[in-house]
Amino acid sequence: MHQGVALLDASAMITADAERSAAIILSGRFHLDHPVDRVRSAILRATAHGVYEARLNGRAVSEAVLSPGWSSYEWRLPVSADPVAHLLRGENTIEVLLGNGWWRGDLGFADAKVHYGDDLGFIAELEIAYADGTTQRIVTDERWTAWTSDVVSNDLYNGQRIDARLRQGRDALAVREVAVDRATLVPRVGPAITRQGLLRPTRIFTSPSGATLVDFGQNLVGWVRLRARGARGAVVTLRHAEALDEGELAIRPLRSAEATDVFVLSGGDDEFEPTLTFHGFRYVEVEGFPGMLTAEDLEAIVVHSDLRRTGRFSCSSDLVNRLVENSVWSQRGNFLSLPTDCPQRDERLGWTGDIAVYAATACTQFDVADFLHDWLLDLAAETENSAGRAVPAVVPDVLKLGSGGGPHLMRDLPTAIWGDAAVWVAQALWHAYGDRDRLAEHYPAMTLHLESVIAQLSPTGLWDRGFQWGDWLDPDAPPEDPGRAKADPGLVATACLVRSADFAAEAARILGYERDRIRWEKLAADTRAAFVRQFVDASSGRLTSDAPTSYALAIVFDVLEGEARLEAGDRLAQLVRDSGFVVTTGFAGTPYVTWALSETGHVDEAYRLLLQTECPSWLYPVTMGATTIWERWDSMLPDGSINPGEMTSFNHYALGAVADWLYQVVAGIRPASPGYARLRLAPTPGPGLDWASATLETPAGVVESGWERRDGIIHVRVVVPDGVEAEVALPDGTARRVDGGVRHFTCADPVTQVVARC
Repeated sequence: MHQGVALLDASAMITADAERSAAIILSGRFHLDHPVDRVRSAILRATAHGVYEARLNGRAVSEAVLSPGWSSYEWRLPVSADPVAHLLRGENTIEVLLGNGWWRGDLGFADAKVHYGDDLGFIAELEIAYADGTTQRIVTDERWTAWTSDVVSNDLYNGQRIDARLRQGRDALAVREVAVDRATLVPRVGPAITRQGLLRPTRIFTSPSGATLVDFGQNLVGWVRLRARGARGAVVTLRHAEALDEGELAIRPLRSAEATDVFVLSGGDDEFEPTLTFHGFRYVEVEGFPGMLTAEDLEAIVVHSDLRRTGRFSCSSDLVNRLVENSVWSQRGNFLSLPTDCPQRDERLGWTGDIAVYAATACTQFDVADFLHDWLLDLAAETENSAGRAVPAVVPDVLKLGSGGGPHLMRDLPTAIWGDAAVWVAQALWHAYGDRDRLAEHYPAMTLHLESVIAQLSPTGLWDRGFQWGDWLDPDAPPEDPGRAKADPGLVATACLVRSADFAAEAARILGYERDRIRWEKLAADTRAAFVRQFVDASSGRLTSDAPTSYALAIVFDVLEGEARLEAGDRLAQLVRDSGFVVTTGFAGTPYVTWALSETGHVDEAYRLLLQTECPSWLYPVTMGATTIWERWDSMLPDGSINPGEMTSFNHYALGAVADWLYQVVAGIRPASPGYARLRLAPTPGPGLDWASATLETPAGVVESGWERRDGIIHVRVVVPDGVEAEVALPDGTARRVDGGVRHFTCADPVTQVVARC
């Protein structure tokens, strides 16, 4: 076991009994063995069943909130290590606020209410090293004390109730030890959850019913910090939602999640910050505030995992720029401890399919090397320990803990895209960061996934048996049946298997697993052949499932080759034109349709599809005021009403995966080798934009690429890190090789076909 974690062997996990919904305070006192100026270092190692905030002598030990976050607790309970020497003095007190979090959080869909355990618990060790070489250790045990807190209730879905009257005269509780499986304790790999900024209200107004509403101008994830002074015992209630419906707070999309915080005033000057919950919201309804509510009384605190932004894209279209920012904001909100589907309703699960299609975009917009690596370790643990050794639909797989309130038919069988996350997320990390050691850690889960799929193949070699999500949320599917897609689910699954087998073969080659490489290459080749036999009409060359998603996947996943690939591109372009350039692909096809068009010579169609503003399209939500990516193309209907389906979210990042195409194709920044050790810069102008540019912080340095159209000439500017070789592919088909520095090129505009000398 890792040395830093093994030190917790001296500690006990402790708790105290209180109301199930309440948070408790655990406290330990100690005296330093030597004067504080003799302290060389001090590290607090801690984790919890639940979520905790630790303070040493009244000051937070770190900026983290909701620690230790959510992981597959049965196998991986992350331990944080925080330096605290600067907080020490002669006499010291550690206080820990311990809440339910994900451990005892009643998770899942409506009425599922599944959780990991009935007892909360906190375990920690403070190791103090002195200048004389001696060490002092303070550990959690039954000698600690416990108290009630001012948090009367706390729940991730329903919210938090804080009673400021209880901040004085807390009641003592009995401390007891609780069991913890020490084999689950692992060093924290992923970044901590932290406050990432604040937003002031942009508008405070009265709804048609007379309610006081606050608009923060941005759909976000976090909570509201409120200041108030009023009569002792007065109650202020905050309800959160992402949208308005007929001028009132739209709570129907929340389903059973109450998303409500309640603050009870002490009679003096009070400040409330509900840090044991989080909400997805843009609007807040405030009830019971004493006096007139002003913008100085509250602010929205943005909360997510501590990720550094690495990519920025801009172009001549304000709508496209907003689309990219919407993708960024949805990634922020849903990258809170793990990649979730949505942050506001009774779900908030780590759906594997969402991140499978979004991982490449995620790696471009932020540094997610540690974040997604950490999640893949959970995925591997869940897969290894599942009954069918298949990748679950959600990771962590909390659904296995309950029997109701959600889909369970895919529990022990592999599903395309969702199961392929084991391969595709690892593939995105490899291309973005080039970390061979981590690729080796991810490889066993890839193998488990492929083994589970092989067991389900039909005698024809197709993956056309068992449950499949298919092209989920096809815009032509009825609201009540989002799985009724145009594309054949067997075709979708078989194409996905080709992609996964191909990358598994590449990974095996990189890692030196020669027998595996041969096996996966054969699987990919056999699956391609089976696909062609079953799904390609020999007389027409068309796919038997004549839908845009079918062609997009067959092209981008290299299922079709040579002339067949080009013919598929032509047919896809025709289907896009016939649709009037609105999006006709669902969850499976949308991330790849612009790629399929541009890679087969149909750049104009890709641009027109991107720039469409009629519903369904990427820009329709932007025209409707969206500040994050919607789950459905029409989560809000043109008349401003909410989609009537039972599944409607205004913060789902998956359809924002088009941002990856904007970076790699429109602006043209592509890795020519893993980790951007070599570059291919291929800016691709198209109709409807006058210029586009992107900047990307890569492991090799900062890269820039962009183009501008002036007087029928395309002007290209690239910035290549010193010592990095780059091929610059110009829009006229010529290429240049550069090695570091700023370079400028001009060539003919492929749109206007103006002839100019490069």
